[in-house]
Amino acid sequence: MTPTGPTYERYEGTEAAGQLDTFVAAYEEVYAEPPYREGPRDVAEFIEHYQVHARRAGMRLVIARDGDQVIGFTYGCLLPADSQWWNNVREDLPDEFTAEDGTRTWVILELAVRKEWRRLGVAAGLHTLLLEGLTVERVTLTVRPEPEAKAAQSAYATWGYREVGLSHPWDEAPFYTAMVLDLGRPTT
Repeated sequence: MTPTGPTYERYEGTEAAGQLDTFVAAYEEVYAEPPYREGPRDVAEFIEHYQVHARRAGMRLVIARDGDQVIGFTYGCLLPADSQWWNNVREDLPDEFTAEDGTRTWVILELAVRKEWRRLGVAAGLHTLLLEGLTVERVTLTVRPEPEAKAAQSAYATWGYREVGLSHPWDEAPFYTAMVLDLGRPTT
């Protein structure tokens, strides 16, 4: 890492859509590692999903750099009123918890840091800038369960997230731990 530390750039809405080529190589590198071991087909699927996500309300992307190298990224958006997000959680959650109106919950869809820059505060910096200024009640995400993603689970818990259940987003997917961070901010 440079003596001045990483720099962060935040992109909103359609501006975020145009940044895919900037960070896709970092995605490929991070997700080629265990436990993911994603290949070219998985990367192509990620690109398709990102293009859909980039058109959603509240889309926000943050890229971390060390000099001119992309060292990490994170992005997310608002859960729409017709979201199926909570249907993937195996536990029975109350209707008042799962109700979405398009402004209540913001979802982090990806947060990744390249191996050489992990445990240096880069993920925390990405997370902080990603959530800065959001006017939502809560933030949600899913993460692989321990022991596969012990460091990520620990970081999220340190940042105030709590587990709400196991999520199984599609038939071939592994199970993920669904987590929520209550911001205590009323939606506008």
